[in-house]
Amino acid sequence: MMGRSPPLTGGVRAAMTASRSSRRTPRAAVPAVSSIEVSEEAGVRYLHFGSRWIQGAMRLSRTHALELEYTRDMMFPLLLHPEPEWPRTVLQIGLGAASITRFLHRHRPGAHLVVAEIEPRVVAAARQHFRLPDDPSRVSIEIADGAAYVAGAARSFDWILVDGFDERGQAGVLDTRAFYRRCRACLAPDGLVVANLLRRSRGCEASVARMADAFDGRVLVLPVCASGNTIAIGATGAYRSLERTALRAAAEALRRETGLNLVRTVGRLAAAAPASGPMRL
Repeated sequence: MMGRSPPLTGGVRAAMTASRSSRRTPRAAVPAVSSIEVSEEAGVRYLHFGSRWIQGAMRLSRTHALELEYTRDMMFPLLLHPEPEWPRTVLQIGLGAASITRFLHRHRPGAHLVVAEIEPRVVAAARQHFRLPDDPSRVSIEIADGAAYVAGAARSFDWILVDGFDERGQAGVLDTRAFYRRCRACLAPDGLVVANLLRRSRGCEASVARMADAFDGRVLVLPVCASGNTIAIGATGAYRSLERTALRAAAEALRRETGLNLVRTVGRLAAAAPASGPMRL
């Protein structure tokens, strides 16, 4: 997970700086991080990889809520599949502070979640500081490079969430055409991939183009978050309507069910959409 933030001041800070494994990291993997730090400020606990970049956050008074805006936007596929039994299978690449894991574990009890996280210390931090669900029957944690896991996956997933970065905000091979194509090959019929693209000085157009190439142009890009994160969704199977009234109704229903408010996201999307013709994905 990754979001921008000014350096935290005050609060509580803890560090997990165990030495790296002597085993060499494959070139395809996101590089290992030098240190893992946990801080608290104004009732929010943050995860950092030895830099000002936020890798995840949890509000201590609402631990199952999604604190960061971009993590809320990553739930947009729940509006495209509003049926409560979807998804049945989820692959999450990059654990961060386990925000998405906690949310889906709570609000989609029929889903089995597989999390591919390359850094064991991130998993340890999530268990110790961020209430990673201890439910092996529904949450499987794989210590693995996300790209390698997708390449060797022997099963399909309804939903793949890609949110893996190193301490410099680099996604490595998790933002390549080949990786997106492998993700598409792992999808169940009508499956979706959602990716967190960190906007930089050059923008994220190149990332969107790679993803669009992998999904034959069937990519929806949500308007950029205030943090600079852009969420892109790649689709397979039957086309889905993006008609504003239906999306707003789905967002209202989701808010009543889970407390997650995507009504503003729907409004941002509608404001940015072309005026001619209905949108679909």
